[in-house]
Amino acid sequence: MTLVSRTFSTPRQTTHYIECGRPDGPLMFFLHGWPAISLFWRAQMDAFAADGWHCIAPDLRGFGGSSAPAAKDAYTIEEVVADMAELHDHLGGEAAIWVGHDWGSIVVGALAAHEPKRCRGVVLTSWAYFPDSNSLATLVPLVDRTIYPADQYPDGQWDYYRYYATHFDAAVADLDADHAATLTSVYQPGSPAPVGTVSPSATVTRNGGRFGAAHRATPTPADPSLWPLADFDVLVQAFKAHGFGASSAWYTNDDSNIAYAREAPDGGRLSQPVLFFNGEWDAICTIIGNRQGDPMRAACADLTEAYVSAGHWLPLERKAELVQTIRTWLQSKNLDAASGN
Repeated sequence: MTLVSRTFSTPRQTTHYIECGRPDGPLMFFLHGWPAISLFWRAQMDAFAADGWHCIAPDLRGFGGSSAPAAKDAYTIEEVVADMAELHDHLGGEAAIWVGHDWGSIVVGALAAHEPKRCRGVVLTSWAYFPDSNSLATLVPLVDRTIYPADQYPDGQWDYYRYYATHFDAAVADLDADHAATLTSVYQPGSPAPVGTVSPSATVTRNGGRFGAAHRATPTPADPSLWPLADFDVLVQAFKAHGFGASSAWYTNDDSNIAYAREAPDGGRLSQPVLFFNGEWDAICTIIGNRQGDPMRAACADLTEAYVSAGHWLPLERKAELVQTIRTWLQSKNLDAASGN
């Protein structure tokens, strides 16, 4: 299926997006996380376009070909939800299926809470929904203290998140030291070996950064089983063009994101059908063996949980399994393409 590149601009923001599928088909949006671009979703877009969906994947602000304002407070969830609402209106505004990964899941959850009429159904991968906002104040109390004793790891696996707040310029400089090496170090398939052990994300501050004293990633080849190499090259060039500063600023707006979450109707409860796809080997975001899934379970009226033996990059690690899981869920909820017209 051919992916078509488009750009949509308003006085607020320019959003680059890719699309495929039937222009008159029901809408399905795919929102990437950090550090990604719209091509992250190629496999899923190809599959669902073949099913009759009109598939849309934007570069979120600060990423790829979309606007990247200099101010860190331009990257609040409220601003990104406004971007998506404008794009959705531009594409007709009919209630859509919204699929997210990582920070994209956070945006999808917030959009479903604040703009419920835009959402027929919600798919979250690799990051649970937190109605009280995605913030350290929400995440740290849910840390599994059997793995991360509070006296040794006060922020648990979220120490890397804290490091952006306390050492932003240093964090970005390390990421920018070698864009290709940073991205290949980030995009690694999951493994069962680290399950139940302390994640490297918990020691970023004490190590003086993600890459320790080297302050740069060790160059390694990209894994073609995750990204098609041509797409990975586009990803690398996008970060070479803009650097990691804009995308990393997403981690610095906790206070604003908490305030925005508190404005959601009904305490942020989601009435739409929600599918959560969990990586059992995801050392940071898994909801197995801990309480991270509890706020989502309490806030969703119709929640389906699915589990797969994989790490954090589920749309890349388990391309076919994710597609089939979503298809089965859509059919079970009468949300498939045939019922969307």
